[in-house]
Amino acid sequence: MVRLTIDLIAKSKKHFKKKRGLSLSEYLKTLTHLHFSNKNIEDIGDLSMCRNLTVLYLYDNQITRICNLSFASNLTHLYMQNNNITHINNLSNLQRLSKLYLGGNQVAVVEGLEQLSELKELHLENQKLSPGEKLLFDPRTLVSLAGSLCVLNISNNNIDDIRDMAVLKELQHFTAVGNKLHNVEELEDVLIHWRQLLQMDLGGNPVCKKPKYRDRLILVCKNLEVLDGREINDLTRQFLIYWKASKEARKKKANKQMLQGPLIYYPITNNFNLNQDPNPFHIYNHTDVQRWKLPHYLCGLLNPVAFSAAICSGVEA
Repeated sequence: MVRLTIDLIAKSKKHFKKKRGLSLSEYLKTLTHLHFSNKNIEDIGDLSMCRNLTVLYLYDNQITRICNLSFASNLTHLYMQNNNITHINNLSNLQRLSKLYLGGNQVAVVEGLEQLSELKELHLENQKLSPGEKLLFDPRTLVSLAGSLCVLNISNNNIDDIRDMAVLKELQHFTAVGNKLHNVEELEDVLIHWRQLLQMDLGGNPVCKKPKYRDRLILVCKNLEVLDGREINDLTRQFLIYWKASKEARKKKANKQMLQGPLIYYPITNNFNLNQDPNPFHIYNHTDVQRWKLPHYLCGLLNPVAFSAAICSGVEA
């Protein structure tokens, strides 16, 4: 098993050339960048002598767990994509971490990032999940990242719902290519909270085939500059704003006309048990109406004279 240790660093030709007469311990204290990508590394040993480490490259290895990094309080960039990591943990001491690359691992739940208050970029694309499994987010992690996270990549993770991510109000770049997002209305409900969003790529999701998909998202995202790799120019945005306003104005006018429409008079029918059946095509006078007998339950409510006058007035009109 290949393990990343101080001895492995000492044997590295790349790092040995940079020592320039320094002892190993002195050199390790000055080390800020450590490059060990594609070295078949399976585990991380004790690197605590590298206390000024700020950037660590460990991508394209065989690492199964994140460990022994609690010393690296100055670490700002951690590249661990394309390994075999299953859980995100042991990162709570990396409070200066700004960029975290974990794409191409086996992470099923995004968690353990509650202490990373300065994290700006999180890359989680292409997790090697079991059939039918999708990438999930711990709500506590999302809330903790709400004030800092600017870049999020969750492409190709079978995700069908991002409503829990609405709290990420500082997002500027969002990539979710090749997932299973299908509901435009749900997307709109989320995007209305992402007022800083500049670029978004949802290519390969079913939602992209929905009618007016692009137009609707452009209208919701006021500052969006690029959608699915295509720039949004000011002319397009202004046209859509005008189109939406015109549509709403027409709808409002139609509703107003419906409320103010003409009254419809229906022909008189024999609903009052009258002595003589009224003919709907005959114009009746007051004498005819007065011969009609009202039911007893209407007699106390209606003045017969006023009632007859009202009916004749309506018929003659």
